[in-house]
Amino acid sequence: MAIYALTNEQLVPVSATSFTAENIHERRHIQQLLKANIAVLGEDLMVIAEEFGEWVDSSRRIDLLCLDADANLVVVELKRTEDGGHMELQALRYAAMISAMTFEQLVETHARYRNPGQPDLDGAQAAILDFLGWASPDEDQFGQDTRIILASANFSKELTTAVLWLRDRDIDIRCVRLQPYRMADGPILLDVQQLIPLPETASFQTQIGVKRQAERKQRTERHDIRMEFWTQLLPLAAQHTSLHSGRSPTKDNWIGASAGRQGFTYNYNIRQRDSQVHLWIADDEAAFHQLEADKLQIEQEFGRTLIWKKEDGQKGTLIGALVDGGYRSDREDWPKVQRDLVDAMVKLEQVLKPRLARLG
Repeated sequence: MAIYALTNEQLVPVSATSFTAENIHERRHIQQLLKANIAVLGEDLMVIAEEFGEWVDSSRRIDLLCLDADANLVVVELKRTEDGGHMELQALRYAAMISAMTFEQLVETHARYRNPGQPDLDGAQAAILDFLGWASPDEDQFGQDTRIILASANFSKELTTAVLWLRDRDIDIRCVRLQPYRMADGPILLDVQQLIPLPETASFQTQIGVKRQAERKQRTERHDIRMEFWTQLLPLAAQHTSLHSGRSPTKDNWIGASAGRQGFTYNYNIRQRDSQVHLWIADDEAAFHQLEADKLQIEQEFGRTLIWKKEDGQKGTLIGALVDGGYRSDREDWPKVQRDLVDAMVKLEQVLKPRLARLG
C-alpha cells in the first residue's frame, strides 16, 4: 500500500492517522497527479501522452499512454466510479488500436505531448532512447506486446472476473485501486494498491503464465502439424478407397468415416511416433464378440496380428492395426507412414466388410 498527498504539486508520501472519504475529479485530480508520478503504477513506466486519440474514426481517448522498460506500450485507463464500469472493454479496444504503432509514431506522439506548439522530435526521441537504454531506435524490439493498467476506486466482480480470464490467456492486464481520502484539516490523500495480480503472487503468476504460454504454443504447433499430415494423407487415401472422401483435414488426431452400419466407423488415428487404423464399434459388444469368434481367420486374411480391444467401463470396442511412425516422425518419412496407413485401412475394410454385412 502507498498513500500520497493529492495536491497541485507532486505527490509526497505522508503518514496518516484518520481519513474521511473524499469525492475528487478523475481528470483534474487523479489523472494529472498520476501523470506527474507514474511510478506509483509501475517503476518501469514513462508517460508518452495523455488523452491520446490519434486514430481514424474514433473520438475516444486513452487517459494515459505509457511505455515500459521492455519497449511495450501501456494503456492506462482511469475511472472514478465505485465498480470500474466497463473500463476493461474500453482498454482492450484502445490496446488493439495502438498495437500497430511504429517507433516513429511513438516519437511524434511524445513530441506533441511535450510541446504541442513546437514539437521537438529529436528531443522526444532522445528522452525515449534514454528511458529504454538504447543507443538507437530498434523497430523489431519495440511494441512486441501491449499492456493494460486499470485504475479505479474499486472494481466489480464482473470486471475482476473478466480481468482474471484475460490474464489466464496471457493478456498483461492489471487492476490498481486508487482510493482518495482527506485527512482532518489536511490534504487529500490517495491510497494506491495493486489488486490484480497481488504483488506477492505476481512473480509466481508470471512463471505460470510463461508455462501456459509454452503449453499453448506446443498445442498450436501440434494442431498445425496434424493439419498438414491430414492434408497429405486424405488425397492419397481417395486414390484407393472412397471411405473418407469428402472429409476435410482437421487439427484432431483422428478422422473417421461410417462403415455403413450405425455405430460402426473406420478411423485413422495418429500419434507422435506411431499410428493406427481401426474399426470402432460403439455400444455393441455382441457384434464385437461375433467378429472376435472369427479372429484367427480375420487375422490370416489381413496378414498379421490385429488389436482386439475391449476394456471394462469403455463405451465401445475396436479392431485395428498399428503402423510405425506418426506426425512427429521426420517429414521425409511421412509419405511411407501415410501409404502404410492407407494400405492398412483398405485391407481392414476388405476383410471386415463382408462380415459386417452378415452381422445380425
